[in-house]
Order: sequence, then C-alpha cells, then structure tokens
Amino acid sequence: MRELITSREGRSGSAEEAVRRRKSISLCLKRGVDLIGATVGLLVLWPLMVLIACAIKLDSSGPVLFIQERAGQAGKPFRIYKFRSMVCHADQMVDGLVDIEALRSPAFKIKGDPRVTHVGRFLRRTSLDELPQFWNVLRGEMSLVGPRPEEMRIVELYNEDQQRRLAMKPGITGPMQIDGRGALPFEERMELELSYIETYRLWYDVRILLLTLPAVVRGKGAY
Repeated sequence: MRELITSREGRSGSAEEAVRRRKSISLCLKRGVDLIGATVGLLVLWPLMVLIACAIKLDSSGPVLFIQERAGQAGKPFRIYKFRSMVCHADQMVDGLVDIEALRSPAFKIKGDPRVTHVGRFLRRTSLDELPQFWNVLRGEMSLVGPRPEEMRIVELYNEDQQRRLAMKPGITGPMQIDGRGALPFEERMELELSYIETYRLWYDVRILLLTLPAVVRGKGAY
C-alpha cells in the first residue's frame, strides 16, 4: 500500500512538473511574440503615430504623451506611455470627480469624463491612445496581451485574492478589452483575467489579438 501511494504521489508530482514546464515554455514564446509584435507595430504604425501627435498638439495645450505610474507584474511600478487623451493635470482633478476611498470595488470609469479632449474621445473610442505602449512591451514591462495595467493607488485597495491578477505582465489588450472593456463590472473583469492567468496558453493570446480589432470597431464600453 505504501508503495502504491508513493507511486501515485510520484506520478502526481511528475504531472505538475510537466504542467509547469509547458507553462514556462509558453511564457518564453509569449515574450518572443511580444518582441516581434512590438517591433513590427512601431515600424509600421509610426506614420500614424506622428499624425496622432500632431492632432493632439492642435487640439489642446500640453505634452503629446501621458506618462503615469502603473502596477506591473508582482505589483512592481513602471511608467506607462499613452497618447494624452485628457487635459493637462487631469490626475489632479480625480479627487473632485471620484472618492477613491468610497469605491465599492477597486476600479472606476467615468462616463462623459469632462477631462477628455475632443481628439482624446476619438483616441479612446479606437484605442489608438494605447499605441505608445509598444515601447513598454519592448522594455519588458508589458505584454501585447495580459490583464489591464492598473493605477498604483487602485492596486493598493486590492485584497489578497484580487492581487492574483498581478501574477502576469499587464497587456495592451486582454480579456477585458474583447469582452465589454470599460462597461464590464469589476467582478466579471477579475474573473476573466484570473482565468486567463491561471489557465494560460499561448493560443489564448492569438485569439485575443484576433478579436481585439472587432471589439474596437464595436466600441462597446469605450469611454
């Protein structure tokens, strides 16, 4: 009997090791796809990015890029790059619009946000404000696909269970972006992202990348 139990434990340990090995290989391949995708994206889309930069400067005063500290893998802070879609000093206006401490869940989106510029509404509707994040992907701070990169002050409100979504690098797109975007309730978004992390397969990324453009075109939850 003892030998039988030992044999079963050995098979169980071998199976778990095989799963970890497959996931490790998938994550290595994921990084390779990130490097290729981000490089190609920057090379192909730089003319569009120049046009967007010009439109931002013509529409409102302030810098072209919005740079903010976000929570990366394991909660490590990094500086995210986006095309500016709001007025300058928009961060300083948050307290007048949202009571962070009173949030029912650690997330918020403001419909009809008065801080968003005219060009910014278009950029957000089409997700073109995310294009500079290809640079974050090249730097290894983000991935093409992953959980949404969240603000540090929001992550600080996470409970122990919610912190599991920090186990992988945040992505330019991800489960949330193809299934409701900003209209998705926090609990559903968390469930989607944790499922993506805990059962990760490389083909998940391929599927999400293919579904991202149709989701952007539909515009559901974009504001």
